[in-house]
Amino acid sequence: MADGDATRPYDPAADTAGSVTTGASDAHPTLVDRYVPGVESLRTYQRKWFRSDLVAGIVLAAILVPQGMAYAELAGLPPVNGLYTTIACLVGYALMGPSKILVLGPDSSLGPLIFAAVVPLVVAGDDPAKAVTLAAMLAIIVGLIEIGLGVGKLGFVADLLSSEVQIGYMNGLAITIVVGQLPKLSGFSTDADTFVEEVREFLTNFDQRDATALTVGLVTLGVLLLLPRITKKIPAVLVAVVGATAATAVFDFDIGTVGSLPEGLPTPEMPWTDLGDVVPLLIAAIGITLVSLTDTIALSTSFNARRGEQVRPNQEMIGIGAANIAAGVFQGFAISSSSSRTAVAEQSGAKSQLTGLVGAGMVVLLLLFFNGLLADLPNSALAAVVIAAAFSLADFAVLARVWQVRRSAVMLSVVASLGVMLLGVLEGILVAVVLSILLFFQRNWWPHGEVLGRVPGRTGWHSAREGTGLVERPDVVVFRWEAPLFFANSGMFADQVRELAAERRPTWVVLQCEAITDIDVTAAGMLERLDNELNAKGVHLAFVEMRTRLRDLVHDYGLFQTLDRDHFYGSIEEALADLDRAPVNEDPL
Repeated sequence: MADGDATRPYDPAADTAGSVTTGASDAHPTLVDRYVPGVESLRTYQRKWFRSDLVAGIVLAAILVPQGMAYAELAGLPPVNGLYTTIACLVGYALMGPSKILVLGPDSSLGPLIFAAVVPLVVAGDDPAKAVTLAAMLAIIVGLIEIGLGVGKLGFVADLLSSEVQIGYMNGLAITIVVGQLPKLSGFSTDADTFVEEVREFLTNFDQRDATALTVGLVTLGVLLLLPRITKKIPAVLVAVVGATAATAVFDFDIGTVGSLPEGLPTPEMPWTDLGDVVPLLIAAIGITLVSLTDTIALSTSFNARRGEQVRPNQEMIGIGAANIAAGVFQGFAISSSSSRTAVAEQSGAKSQLTGLVGAGMVVLLLLFFNGLLADLPNSALAAVVIAAAFSLADFAVLARVWQVRRSAVMLSVVASLGVMLLGVLEGILVAVVLSILLFFQRNWWPHGEVLGRVPGRTGWHSAREGTGLVERPDVVVFRWEAPLFFANSGMFADQVRELAAERRPTWVVLQCEAITDIDVTAAGMLERLDNELNAKGVHLAFVEMRTRLRDLVHDYGLFQTLDRDHFYGSIEEALADLDRAPVNEDPL
C-alpha cells in the first residue's frame, strides 16, 4: 500500500490543472455529497474540462473494448459480457466513486478467480447462460461485501495481503495466465483443469498448432510489448487489435475469430440460480474482494497523491462495490481498477469521471450500431492481449532486490506463487492471506533484540552490526527490543535477557524501549517475574525511552510495586548517570 503520508487534503487553489473550485457550501458537505460523490462532481463540474474529458474518453474506449473482451474470455465468459461489464461499472463508479480519474473495468488478475469460482458450478447439460448468471451473482456478492466494508469503515481489510506475498501471488497468477493462454495463442484448445495438466497438454498437443494463428498472435504480442518502448502516445493495444483484425479481413485468414457481437444492450435483472451456489460464490467473493480492494486503494492513493487530492479508502470501497453491483445487474462480472487504463486516461488529459462515461458511451455505440466491427478479430490476438496484461502483473526484478535485504520475504513470495500455480487461484488467495498473517506474527513473535554500545567517532548508541569496536560498560548491558511485548514473544524476551545476565554478569540491564509499542497482560507478568529473578542474582532492570502511555500501563498493571518507578528514564545517558551517581561527563562511555 502506498504511504498515506504521501497525500494531503485537497486544495482546489493549488491544482494548476484547473480543478474544481468549490463554494462555501462545500465546507460542510451534505450527506449526499459525502456518499454519492458523483452528485458533487456534477454540481462543481467546470465547462472548460469538457473537451479534455471528451478526447480522453474516446482514446480510452480504444483500450476498453479489446481488453474487456479479452478478460471476459479469461473469466470463461462470452467476450460481449466484458463490454457489458465495462459499461455498467464505469457508470456505477462515476456515481459513487470518489476518485476523479480512476478507471475501473474487467481485470486480468480477477479473470482466473472468476473462472475458478464459476466453472465447478456449471454441470454438463447446463445452459451456457448459467455461467453468465453465476458470474453476475458473484459480482453482486463482491459488491455487497465491499459496500459493507466501506460503510463499516473497514478500509484496513485491504492490507491483509503484505507486499511480498502480494507480489508472489501476482507472479504466480501471471505465470498461470500465460500458460493457460498459450494453446489459444497457438490456435488450438485443451481440456486441462490444472496448471501442471495445462503445461503437459500444451507440450503434448503443440503439433496441432495453427501456424497462421500463431503468427498473428506472436506479431500482436510483439506490437503490445515493443510499441510502448518506442512511444506511449499511441495506445499499443489499439494498434495491435486493429492491425490483427484488418490483416485477417484483408487476407482472409482461415483462423478462429470473435465473430459479430450481439446487437443491443442487456436488460437489467437480478441474477439468480440456486441457493446452493451462494456459499461457494461467497468464498470466492472474499478472495476477489481482497485482491480488488488492494489494487484499487493502492492505485487510487498513487494517482490522487500525484494530483494533490484526498484519498478516501472507505468511500473507494463503496464506489467499487456499487460498480460491481451495476456490472452484476447488467450480465457482467466482478471488476477492479486498472493502472494501465487509468494511466491512459490521465495522459490523455482526463479531468473527471466524465472521461469514463464517454468511454462507456463509445462502447454502447459499438454494441448498438457497429456490432460487426470486430467480427474478424482473431482469438489468438485476444490471447496476446491477455498475455501482455499478464506480463504487466509480474514483477520478478523486485525479488532480486529484496533477496539482498530480506531473503525470508523472497521465500514467502515464492511460496505464494507456488500456491497459485499448484493449488489453484482461489486456494492461492487463501495461501497468500495466511502467509501475510503468519509473516506479521513471525516478525513480532521472533523479533530482533540486540546489545547497544558506543562506537568511537560516532554519536548515539549502536549495535554491533551498525559499527565495529563497540564500547560497553562492564557493569551495564544496554539491550534494545524491537517489537511489542505480548504473549507470543514474552518468553523469548525473558530468555534473551537471562542469557545476557548470565553471560555478562552486569549489575544493571538497561532496556531501551523506544520500539516497544505495547505490553499485554502476559508480558506484564513476565516482567514482574523476571525482575524478581534477576534481583535475586544481584542484577537490576532499568527502562529508558518508554512511551508515556506504556508507563501509565505499567502503573495500571501494578508493576511499580516490583519495578522501581525511579528507574524509568528519558534516555540512556540519563539512566547511566543516575545508576552510578556520577555526572554525565564522567561516564566512561
